[in-house]
Amino acid sequence: MKIGTKVIHAGIEPDPSSGAIMTPIYQTSTYVQDAPGDHKGYEYARTQNPTRNVLEKNVAALENGKYGICFSSGMAATDTLAKLLKPGDEVISTNDLYGGTYRLFNTVFNPYGINFHFTGMSDLGSVSALINDNTRMIWLETPTNPMLNVIDIAGIVSLAKNRDILVVVDNTFASPYLQNPIDFGADIVIHSATKYLGGHSDSVLGAVVCNDDQLAEQLYYLQNSCGAIPGPMDCFLQLRGIKTLCLRMQRHCDNGREIAHFLQGHPKIDRLYWPGFPTHPNHDIAKKQMADFGGMVSFSLKGNDYDEAVRILSATKVFALAESLGGVESLIGHPASMTHASIPKEEREKTGLVDSLIRLSVGIEDPEDLIADLKQALGD
Repeated sequence: MKIGTKVIHAGIEPDPSSGAIMTPIYQTSTYVQDAPGDHKGYEYARTQNPTRNVLEKNVAALENGKYGICFSSGMAATDTLAKLLKPGDEVISTNDLYGGTYRLFNTVFNPYGINFHFTGMSDLGSVSALINDNTRMIWLETPTNPMLNVIDIAGIVSLAKNRDILVVVDNTFASPYLQNPIDFGADIVIHSATKYLGGHSDSVLGAVVCNDDQLAEQLYYLQNSCGAIPGPMDCFLQLRGIKTLCLRMQRHCDNGREIAHFLQGHPKIDRLYWPGFPTHPNHDIAKKQMADFGGMVSFSLKGNDYDEAVRILSATKVFALAESLGGVESLIGHPASMTHASIPKEEREKTGLVDSLIRLSVGIEDPEDLIADLKQALGD
C-alpha cells in the first residue's frame, strides 16, 4: 500500500458499532466491565482509548513501523524516550536542533547524570569520535531545525550497528511523506505531530514509531505510567489532518521551491538555507533519502542586521509571525528569540543561527501571494 492510500486507510476501519467511516471521538474516562477483568479490551482511558489506538496504528503504518505510541506533545514524546536512559548513559545529538529538545536534555535530564554531546552530524567522523562504551543513544533531526542541515541516516545507523546504541530520528520537518527513517535502519522515529502530520494548527500531539517488540513494550509502559497522553479530540483532529498529508506536503514542497528560488540572490540576504539547492552541502544525501525537499526555508541578512530582521518579521501580511510550523498557513519566525531562545547565544552562533536568521514555514497558499508578501516585507 502506497502512502497516498495509507494516510486514508491504514489502521482505520469503519466503527463496528455504527459503521461510521470516521473514527468516533471516544470521550470517556473509563469503561464498564462485565466482571473484574472481563472487559472489551479497554479498562481506563489513560491506558487505552479507541480513538488514540486507531491513530497509533495509522502513524505506525505511515512510518513503515509495527508500533505507534502517541503522546500529549512532541516534548512529552521526547521526555519519554529520554526515560529509556539511566545515570551514566551518554547521548550524541546534533548541535542544530529544536530549542525545546536542547532545553530538556540540558536542564532536565543532564542533572540526573545523563550526559549529552552536541555535534555537527553532517560529518560522520565527528559522531564516530564521540562514541564510547557509555553511548546509548544517537539523536538526530533531519532536516535540522532551523538550519536545514541534512544528516545521512544510514551513515549514522552504520556507526551504531552492533553497539547497543539506539538511533532516534526526529522526522518532524520531513514528515512520513518525504522520508521514512526506519527504512534506513533507525530504531525510533519521533514526530511533533502538531506540525505536518496534523497540518492545521489546531492540535498539539507527539508520536513515536518503532519496530522492536521489547522497545515498544517499554514505551507503552512509560506512556501509561507517566500519563502524558493525548485526548481523544486531539487524536480525532490528527486522524482528520493526516488524510490530506500527501496533498498538503506536495503543495508545501512546490511552494517552498518557489520561495527558495525567489529569495536566491536577493540583495538583502546573506545566506539561504534549503536542501533542494545543488549547492547545499548535503544535497545528494537529501536526494537519496527524501522524496522532495520540504516547505521549510531559512535565511540570514547581510551584516547580520537584527533590527532589519525585526522590521521584516513585523511587515508580512500573509506570513503570520508565530511559533510552530507545518500548518496550511504560512508562518514566519525568529528562532533566536522564539523557538531557540533557550539555547545560549554562543552555542546558537556556532551552527550559523545568528540574530538575523529568519525561518519560514511555507504554507499552501497561492505562491504568487506569498512571493508578493515577501517582496513588500523585504522592501522591494
